[in-house]
Amino acid sequence: MNDSANEALHDKLQALNEKFADRLEEELAALEQGAERLLLIHEQEQRRQMVIDLHQRLHRLAGTAGTFGFTALGEQSRLLEQRADCWLNAARPSGQALSALTQAIHQLAAAAQTGTLGQAEPLENHEQLPAGCRIYLLEKNVEAGQEMCRTLSNFGYDVLLFPEPHLLQTAIQGQLPDALIVSQHEAELEEVDRLQQTLESPLPLLVIGHHVDFDSQLAAVRAGAKGYFTRPLDVTQLENKLENCLNLQLSEPYRVLIVDDDTDLAARYSLVLRNSQMLVQTLTDPSQLFEVMRAFNPEVVLLDMNMPDFTGLELAQMIRLNDEWLRVTLIYLSGETDINRQMAALLKAGDDFITKPIGDGALTAAVLSHAQRARALSMALSRDSLTGLLKHADIKEQVALEVERALRSGKPASVVMLDLDHFKQVNDQYGHAAGDNVIRSLANLMRQRLRRIDSLGRYGGEEFVAVLPDCNLEQARQIFDEIRQRFSALPFHADSRVFSVSLSAGISETDGHSSSSALLERADQALYAAKHNGRDQVQIALPR
Repeated sequence: MNDSANEALHDKLQALNEKFADRLEEELAALEQGAERLLLIHEQEQRRQMVIDLHQRLHRLAGTAGTFGFTALGEQSRLLEQRADCWLNAARPSGQALSALTQAIHQLAAAAQTGTLGQAEPLENHEQLPAGCRIYLLEKNVEAGQEMCRTLSNFGYDVLLFPEPHLLQTAIQGQLPDALIVSQHEAELEEVDRLQQTLESPLPLLVIGHHVDFDSQLAAVRAGAKGYFTRPLDVTQLENKLENCLNLQLSEPYRVLIVDDDTDLAARYSLVLRNSQMLVQTLTDPSQLFEVMRAFNPEVVLLDMNMPDFTGLELAQMIRLNDEWLRVTLIYLSGETDINRQMAALLKAGDDFITKPIGDGALTAAVLSHAQRARALSMALSRDSLTGLLKHADIKEQVALEVERALRSGKPASVVMLDLDHFKQVNDQYGHAAGDNVIRSLANLMRQRLRRIDSLGRYGGEEFVAVLPDCNLEQARQIFDEIRQRFSALPFHADSRVFSVSLSAGISETDGHSSSSALLERADQALYAAKHNGRDQVQIALPR
């Protein structure tokens, strides 16, 4: 190629690079805007969709920036893409890790726009989005701490061990964990208490004490403990308490529907409740009530009593005609102060009466208390009391829904039938309390290792069912084989005795025409094959 041809090629490449540089400004701005919006979103599914969008943008940037001469930008975009991918695949996506990701995106955009990306320190550091919740453990006995770390890691937690309080404090200044576990010594608890007071929100704290006496537990409570345990430590019980604490933190925001013809007043109520991390929708045209109820699925409905053409009482009675909304809490909003009229309205339909005007704090407290009770009631009605998983009928319904969805989308879904091996012997040898602990631990382990879009149910006794959307047979087999291995490594305690339990599983996959009952039957047959072949294994159903 002659010099003129080389120059022409160079000019064309330079023109393309300049064109990409112009496009890059828009792309970086879009990245920053996406990161800013992400911090304002609290509903988990919306948040997930926004992370998916950021992941796709980072993926494109990682693939193209280096080609156009922006090597450092491409490399850092690839690292951030990997961090977003980790968050999306985490069993328990961390809020702190998400904040760190958005901050890193802002740093990337700022460095790229100022031309200092290549000069700055790499954005990559030891900080990666954890596969599960990050736990900091303060334990002077390193050997005992390491054993606890190994056991909790089987549940999917990322546990970091600190033998001294000052090391723990340094780590917290670098990144907040999702929870703290502290082996109790009076001085350590005092330091942890002081550390908690410096944080915007105290961290969930579990304490491992040396005594069951009053003073030890009082010191733990004063430090903010949510759970107290003594040695010999039953780690599976500690994990169960940890899981409950984190579920309170990570639960989806309460959903509140406001029905009021006064647009400004509805907007004010909405703003107040949103500021308390609730998901709020307003409706000024009551004729659309049923459509909005089905689409939004509220847990609490605030109804203005007096609207043109409708009354709140009439709307409440219409809602109560539908059994699917019996769990929804209905609260009237009105200037009516006559107690007899209020009681008459509540007797016909409704759960509470809020008199206008109402202060912001009082409104928030009233709605929050009802939302908590509504969710607890809904959970109690649809969830197994021991494990918190869906009950038999509800998991069967979920299997049917996922089979229909797989048929429409053309994507596979897998159904897993799982059973504890020799469970009757566990109850006979160690007692039913120990057996309940085994069942609860397996439920917690599966919740930790599976995605939020997966559904889990207790089918009966020691038998469980899981349905995994967009997951084929081989993927499901790998997931549950890992769960099988982790579960068999868990130590269970009954008095001074320690024992372990194994499980067997059978898996079937949607094929475009089989019914949900047929898939459950095939998964059950595969489970029977696993039992027949020696237990402690995962079998997949043969195609028909």
